[in-house]
Amino acid sequence: MTRNPLERYFEAHQGRQIHKWVHYFDIYHRHFEKYRGRPVTVVEFGVQYGGSSQMWREYFGPDAKIYGVDIDPRCKAWEEPGFQVFIGDQGDPEFLNRIADEIGPVDVVIEDGGHFPLHQITTFEVFYPRIRRGGVFLIEDLHTSYWKDYGGKRNQQGTFMEYAKALTDQLNAWHSEEPDFKPDRFTRTTASMHFYDSIVVFEKDKVVKPHHEVRGTAEWTDTAEPFSHSLASRGLSLRKRARRKAGAVRRRLRRS
Repeated sequence: MTRNPLERYFEAHQGRQIHKWVHYFDIYHRHFEKYRGRPVTVVEFGVQYGGSSQMWREYFGPDAKIYGVDIDPRCKAWEEPGFQVFIGDQGDPEFLNRIADEIGPVDVVIEDGGHFPLHQITTFEVFYPRIRRGGVFLIEDLHTSYWKDYGGKRNQQGTFMEYAKALTDQLNAWHSEEPDFKPDRFTRTTASMHFYDSIVVFEKDKVVKPHHEVRGTAEWTDTAEPFSHSLASRGLSLRKRARRKAGAVRRRLRRS
């Protein structure tokens, strides 16, 4: 039997419907475990039948404040003490800012809502700045970035996957030598990004400019020959080129 409590819950679940790709459970547990049993604030986009809200209550514990967001007004029926549902369009920044103001600082956002790029990017841009230090923004079902019905395909500009790829550059902006590419708020508040099949996870923290240090003595033995990295690299490149040429000659000889 799996040791993952989320997967165990899912396998035994008889309540309201939960629909999940099974490999998600290990990813959830890897990034959310630290919040179990704590007074955490969780926002999940995509309520549907309300089964996942039951799962999150069991996982995070009785002290968690859990909020759901969905466009379907029927989801309001799943409200209960400790679980509030907001009804609205997550592609509408005004709606998102209003509910974000009402919720206040957030520890965990699980974005499983509309799945279209507009919904995903707008939700990230409104809620990510409101996540507490040490918090997590997890966006799932990013296979839609490759599905044509959602405006996606590989390298399609405007999808969340391409948006996230660009943020990997911003994560490393400390090392830029370009005058128009500098650290910004994202760089200074994002500790890490994690890419999985159909999921990207952002972990927040206060980030200061990286620095490096040296320890120990930098010296060789008296018998060591002088060494040049650039010359060694050039020699390796020439040897590879020679092997490729020799291989091409052998193939021509075999064909003749």
